[in-house]
Amino acid sequence: MQTFTKRTEIPAPADELFDWHARAGAFERLTPAWERVRVIEHTGGIRDGARVVVRIEPFGPIGLNWELAHRDYIAGKQFVDRQVSGPFAGENIASARWTDAMKQRIRDSRVKGTRLLADSLAKLKQKPEVFVCASALGSYGNRGDEVVDETSPPGSSAEFLPPVCEEWEAATLPTREAGIRVVNLRFGVVLSPKGGALEKMLLPFQLGGGGILGDGKQWMSWVALDDAVGAIQHVLATDSLEGPTNAVSPHPVKNAEYTSTLGKVLWRPTILPMPAFAARLAFGQMADELLLSSTRVKPTKLEATNYRFRFPELEPALRHLLGK
Repeated sequence: MQTFTKRTEIPAPADELFDWHARAGAFERLTPAWERVRVIEHTGGIRDGARVVVRIEPFGPIGLNWELAHRDYIAGKQFVDRQVSGPFAGENIASARWTDAMKQRIRDSRVKGTRLLADSLAKLKQKPEVFVCASALGSYGNRGDEVVDETSPPGSSAEFLPPVCEEWEAATLPTREAGIRVVNLRFGVVLSPKGGALEKMLLPFQLGGGGILGDGKQWMSWVALDDAVGAIQHVLATDSLEGPTNAVSPHPVKNAEYTSTLGKVLWRPTILPMPAFAARLAFGQMADELLLSSTRVKPTKLEATNYRFRFPELEPALRHLLGK
């Protein structure tokens, strides 16, 4: 999870400012009159366990609810709003075992939010020139050693992620029909020590507990955070790009190579593997589709439009990201 910090200095005593936020109606007082936002439910003030549900209707009657929960309350000093559901992040596919309810949240957070945004953009009188929508390599499913690119057919409908990604990308159709250029960036595993897979791996690897997953032969298509951002900038500025576009390094690696390279960069042994049966026991279907799945993807469209990767090779990328 990425954390963004914004600081604002307000010329008022801290205790008075905190009391102002603690009084009923603070959210309404903070919301400008022109914003199409209204509170539809608010319970418990700002203390731990309190919640607020806000209705956002930026383009008329079409809208969605944004639910926040308050936590980490310290009287006179702080309170934290945590999004429970809403427009600012999709459900984390690797945060919990995939129950039926979890799968539905994963699907809805991607498909419904994208469709709402696409419908709203399509109805604007002054439309944007381009709509860049995140997608994922889950579209391809488990492909073994097969090399796939944007022209490859989707993965098996028997898997969970390929149909979700298809629906996710299809939700952008209203913008296409409205004449807006749409790019569906299919991100690989984005490497950053501040979030995602790499952050989760760092502590066990630093403690010498790293090792291959399964047999280590599954392909991992990755991209350094710098190139994930670079790909977004590139597709925004490249009018010829539209539709599915793979945001991955041109040099995918097998899990065994990734494991040994991360161990090398951290100066740690990587001798404690997680067998496939153990991964399935711990994570269920998520293990097969995320940890053990093999996807060997090429960024054909980015290369064809002369995108220059900052970190095409894994070891330099990890050394840059980890300051090694």
